[in-house]
Amino acid sequence: MEIRPCRAEDVPVLDRHIPAPGAPSRHADRFARQEAGAGTYLLAWRDGVPVGHGQVRWDGCAAPEVRAVLGDCPELNGLDVWPEGLRGQGIGTALVHAAEELVRERGGTALGLGVARDNPRAAALYARLGYEPVVAYTDRWAWTDAAGRTHACADACTFLVRPLAVRGG
Repeated sequence: MEIRPCRAEDVPVLDRHIPAPGAPSRHADRFARQEAGAGTYLLAWRDGVPVGHGQVRWDGCAAPEVRAVLGDCPELNGLDVWPEGLRGQGIGTALVHAAEELVRERGGTALGLGVARDNPRAAALYARLGYEPVVAYTDRWAWTDAAGRTHACADACTFLVRPLAVRGG
């Protein structure tokens, strides 16, 4: 498996292999954020096919409840492994570790991430990796379908944080 930042030519491949609602696609939005320097969109590849992704948002979580407590603590956002049958094979763990390393390389001392309260499998993974709950919040997001209709979504979540040890120092 290879984990690396997204490149422009990856976006159409992601759209074909990892469905994401919205126009333009969430993959294009995340790549644009990376190009603007506000994030790093990490992709996991197996045999030339994308099987997972997650974006380190350098300016932190957008939710006001989280920002009030943690400010601009970098956030690993949108972590996903696809298809679902590949979950439990270490892909998500590898993406989390790659994100942690990026944060360390930039001098960061912690990484946060949100988990929906109705996702106990992901919550268990994050707990095993040392992430601890800090604040409850509502993740609000929207996407636009092919007909141009906007769909507003809200998920009850918990924001988790893991302090990162500085390497080599």
